[in-house]
Amino acid sequence: MYINGQWLQTANRFAVFNPANGKEVGQVPDGDADDARRAIDAAVAAFPGWAAATAYERSAKLYRAYELMLAKRDDLARLMTAEQGKPLRMALAEVRYAADFLLWFAEEAKRVYGESIPSARADQRFLVRREPVGVVCAITPWNYPVSMITRKVAPALAAGCTIVLKPAESTPLCAMAVFRILEEAGIPAGVANLVTARDPQPVGEVFCTDPRVRKLSFTGSTEVGRALYQSAAGQFKRVSLELGGHAPFIVFDDADPVHAAKGAAAVKFLNTGQACISPNRIFVQRSVAAPFLDTLRKRVEAQRAGDGLDEASTVGPLFSQRALDKVDAQVQDAVALGATLLSGGRRLTDGALQQGFFYAPTLLADVTPEMRIYREETFGPVAPVIVFDTEQQALAMANDTHYGLAAYVYTQNFARAMRMFEGLHFGIVGINDINPTSAAAPFGGMKHSGLGREGAREGLEEYLETKLGGFSI
Repeated sequence: MYINGQWLQTANRFAVFNPANGKEVGQVPDGDADDARRAIDAAVAAFPGWAAATAYERSAKLYRAYELMLAKRDDLARLMTAEQGKPLRMALAEVRYAADFLLWFAEEAKRVYGESIPSARADQRFLVRREPVGVVCAITPWNYPVSMITRKVAPALAAGCTIVLKPAESTPLCAMAVFRILEEAGIPAGVANLVTARDPQPVGEVFCTDPRVRKLSFTGSTEVGRALYQSAAGQFKRVSLELGGHAPFIVFDDADPVHAAKGAAAVKFLNTGQACISPNRIFVQRSVAAPFLDTLRKRVEAQRAGDGLDEASTVGPLFSQRALDKVDAQVQDAVALGATLLSGGRRLTDGALQQGFFYAPTLLADVTPEMRIYREETFGPVAPVIVFDTEQQALAMANDTHYGLAAYVYTQNFARAMRMFEGLHFGIVGINDINPTSAAAPFGGMKHSGLGREGAREGLEEYLETKLGGFSI
């Protein structure tokens, strides 16, 4: 663990395994509640000095971290593939995305502005100042084990906050690599701290209940996010939550169905479908359903599952046996209730795949609302297709979910595109765009998909307090 500028070991350690072959990748310290408190101690002690540093000083450290991450991108990507399982070229893309957050917030650090407000009194002046919220604790997921760290650490440090981070227990090695970059970049001792733990519950409890922690940031499941939110509420901590999604992908009859199907395949099977913005329900207007399904089936069958270090692999493993069982249960439930299995629908066990958690890229047609896959987030390589007739029907079905993170629409009708953008109850809407994300754009959802935004100007504001000064002169 990295606490107060020192790499620390513990008597207890736990192993990390490659989900593609079951082999041990490494071992890391198994931290506990006391380690979390020690890390918070360090963050509290370092906060006054870091908050007092100039914006240009903080910016320079983040920019140096950006340069180092790009210089080390090949090694970092290979580690990510070994620990998380995604194909190497996708890991390389994630490292670049992670570095973008360091670069973006290195610049945004210099744009934390205040303002003056006119008063009705001649002898009064109002000044507004933006200040760092204080010590931040963050919990990051396994599916994007590098970029989700920089998306939290970079704005926190840019704002002048200090931070304690607990990474997912299945991908701590990537987190350690990121914190070595922060150390090499010259981030002062205690400003950024890392606690690794096999059991996240004791550490999370400290994060929520320690009164010195003024903000909690979490990316993960809606169920865990709800529990953390409830626990932190007693102390009125600032909370940011980026939670689950159940993204609709809507294709209208004025769109090119072949182009739309290629887009659907590209984003659906990204990271083996293990992304919160991955399309979970694909709605296609009836008149273009046949060519869409034909193209999508060909794209699904062209996917190649395998070890991410194999250049031919386009789909990696799921992250655990539990995840594999959930995906298969949803598929079997759908087929039992009348869905048509067009491709896949089984665990892959041929050859070397037998040692990993591989599931065949799967395409289902004739999906209906009674099926689990229509209601539940899948987080796997399964594309369920639902046919619709009218725009109103598509909008109603798309919004028929407790989630509200991302949505996708394919149409060439500008008026319809605007209606869908305004009518969809989701925080991110891609119109003929399967990648509506960037370090410069606000990322976050509505309803059960979370609170707050990450990235962009809004991502920095999550780590700032507003202070008003009234001056009588």
